[in-house]
Amino acid sequence: EVQLVESGGGSVQPGRSLRLSCAVSGLPFSTYDMKWVRQVPGKGIEWVSSLGSISDTPYYQDAVKGRFTMSRDRATNTLHLQMKTLTPENTAMYYCAAVRRWSGELLNSKIDFRGQGTQVTIYS
Repeated sequence: EVQLVESGGGSVQPGRSLRLSCAVSGLPFSTYDMKWVRQVPGKGIEWVSSLGSISDTPYYQDAVKGRFTMSRDRATNTLHLQMKTLTPENTAMYYCAAVRRWSGELLNSKIDFRGQGTQVTIYS
């Protein structure tokens, strides 16, 4: 059974940081590309960042480059998303997600599996 369990969300003021984590089970990193995506009510899922199944080079949407850092711990099957200098525009439900490798869907919001999400709220 595939399970992706996110944690680390919360409510913080602009300029602060949060670190999201995702515990992954039943899904080998070697055969899936991993992503963080987000969604706000009334809008579609938005791609945030990705890590390919083999490479440890992360990719980001332009709006978060330089502020967000995605990483993977293969020993513990855990993903992280370090988010710095947060703004109200970063408010969303954040999901850890996976798409089968070599599908050509690394840099978009296409997903095969996702977790339940963790809410991130940036308030003034």
